[in-house]
Parts: sequence; structure tokens; C-alpha cells
Amino acid sequence: MSVEIRHLRCLVALAETGSFTDAAIELGVSQASVSRNLASLEGELGVRLVDRTTRSLELSPAGEKTLNQARRLLLVLDDLERDARSENAVVRLGYAWSALGKHTVEFQRRWADAHPHTELRLIRTNTSTAGLTEGVADLAILRREPDPEAFDMARIGFEKRYCAMASDDPLVSRRTVTLAQIAEGTVALDLRTGSTNIELWPADGRPESTISISNIDDWLTVISSGKARGITAEATMHQYRRPGLTYRLVRDAPALPVYAAWPKSRPSGETGAIVKLLTELYS
Repeated sequence: MSVEIRHLRCLVALAETGSFTDAAIELGVSQASVSRNLASLEGELGVRLVDRTTRSLELSPAGEKTLNQARRLLLVLDDLERDARSENAVVRLGYAWSALGKHTVEFQRRWADAHPHTELRLIRTNTSTAGLTEGVADLAILRREPDPEAFDMARIGFEKRYCAMASDDPLVSRRTVTLAQIAEGTVALDLRTGSTNIELWPADGRPESTISISNIDDWLTVISSGKARGITAEATMHQYRRPGLTYRLVRDAPALPVYAAWPKSRPSGETGAIVKLLTELYS
């Protein structure tokens, strides 16, 4: 078998960007190169990995399984290179949308001061467990509870919920907004990795329409274009600011719990120290 690293990086880029054009931009190659790399990988494995239509791109069941393995292999290779140059131990902290918001920099600095021989790497992974299931992360920051049979977790704090909207949205004139006001328009939802679902609204007051998206980048693009509104964690508001996008506090939405989670099968020796520091920051 002649599977190459570039083939695996191509598959991951396609999965995370959702298009050949964006994958090419992400990888710094031509769109034709992305197509060739995918075709080569499918040919080597003997299965179809991506289902293509004129408007969408989705991984096949075989593609989903291959993606998980590809991420593991690429992580091993990346860690091999970095670890060979470093004398420090490494702990990988995964997140799917936003890391720790306003606490991110303070967390990194305090960890480095207290644990100079253990490097902490923040890794964004667009999966429901932020890289835990795929073996990409040792611990993860999650804003919904993972499977309790596979993962242990500790609630480290709570975050307020914010509505993201285009800067010319009529709601921008308000200092805070309500769930009912947001529901008067289209709402963008990422049901796989996001922190908001339709159950946030009462049954008789749900959004008129929704748009399904698959990652934070698409969510930001759809909202800043004025096609939808979205509700997200306070950390997203701090971490992702861009022209044409405005955030407003959702005053009647319940606070969002934030968890640190890790696999039962492979707990990190640094778990206790990480959870302690995160809890202190959120408190």
C-alpha cells in the first residue's frame, strides 16, 4: 500500500472545510491536487471515501472511519517531530469550537509557570468529543456531557450564552436579546459539535427556520453574511471576532456548563492539575 501523508492531510482538510476549494486553500495547493490526492487514497484503499454532489460534500461511512485513523496517524507524526526536538512531556487539550475564551491566555501562562517541563498544546478538532474519541486529545473542553461509559468528566464552570448576528441585524440596536427575538429569524445550528440545539427554545416558541452547518468557520460565515443568527458560548464571543459580526447577551437563556473530559481508558497524569487550574479560572 502506498498511502502518503499528503493523502491523509487531504482527507482531513476536506472533512474540516467541507469543500474542495476550501481544502485547497487550507493546504496551500490547487483544487486539482486535492482531487488527485483523494482519488489516490480511494484507489489505494479500494473504497469510496467522499460522496460528492453539485452542492455538498459528505464523508461515506468508510470515509468517517478512515478520517479517525488519519487524524491519529497525522497526530503521531506531528508529535514525533515536535517531541524529538523537545525535552518536555506533552499534554494535548482538545476543543471543537472555542477553547477557554477569555481564560485561554491566562490558563496557558499559569500552566507554563507552574509546570515548565510539561508542554500544554491546545488542539482544535471538529468532532463531538473534541478529539478524545479519535485519540487526538488527552483531555478536552466540552460544553455538553460526553458518553459517561467512555469518559470521565469534571464540570469546571459555567458560561453565559450570546447571540451572534450580522452587524446590520435589527437586533444589534438592543443591549441584550431574548430567545423569542432570535427565533423570529433563521438560526444556524451545528448539532454535531455545537453547544446549541432546538431544545433550547420552548416547544411553542422555536425558530421559524434553521440552517444546519458543520463547523465554527461555516457558522461564522453564514451569520456574518446575514443569512442566519446563532447562539453560542461566551468563550466563542471572546475567541472569534470578525468584521460584520456582532454579539449580544441572551438574557433569558440558561447558563452553559463547561466540562473537562478525558477517556476512562487512558487518563493523563496531569488531569488533576489541569482540572484544578481550570476550575480556579472559572470561579
